[in-house]
Amino acid sequence: MRILLASASERRGAILSERFSNIQQKALNDVDESVPRDTISEQVRQVVSRKAVAVQLDDDYDVVIVADTLVEDPDDERDALGKPDSKEEATTMLLRLRGGRHRVWSATMVHAAGKWHTSVEHALVEIENFSDDVLIELIESESWVGKAGGYDLAGMMGQYAKLVEGSESTVLGFTQSSLDYLEELQSLFSMSRS
Repeated sequence: MRILLASASERRGAILSERFSNIQQKALNDVDESVPRDTISEQVRQVVSRKAVAVQLDDDYDVVIVADTLVEDPDDERDALGKPDSKEEATTMLLRLRGGRHRVWSATMVHAAGKWHTSVEHALVEIENFSDDVLIELIESESWVGKAGGYDLAGMMGQYAKLVEGSESTVLGFTQSSLDYLEELQSLFSMSRS
């Protein structure tokens, strides 16, 4: 099964490469990721829908995948923490998240057999009240670059954060139901080849 991941995310690429063998990854450029103030689930759904429209569908791939992840501000369920653009913005985000719980929302769209399969899921993450020295270390490591909310659960932040509810894949960039769907597609594809 030939899969195109339309995303620049190294983490998403690694997740798929662990499960599937024929993955190609291409970044989507110039997708408008701004959204009107709404629930985070609707915001992430709108962004992933724009990515689906932007991707070029062709016969080179059996499956095309687009995804988006947003972190819900722990103090405002309509305010999303996207990818920080600077050390200052990453610091502000990590200070908002430190010592509390927040939701992480992912939306994934999988194109196969001529139609899109869409899923939106959230997970609950708790981040300990780490020291200012740890905050400086997280910022200086640049582990926040390209990460919603300014952190990577599978990276350095994994020492200070834990999944309370939901799927780790949701926090890392894919809905669990989309990964399950891809496994089903792989099985069907393998059966049709034999």
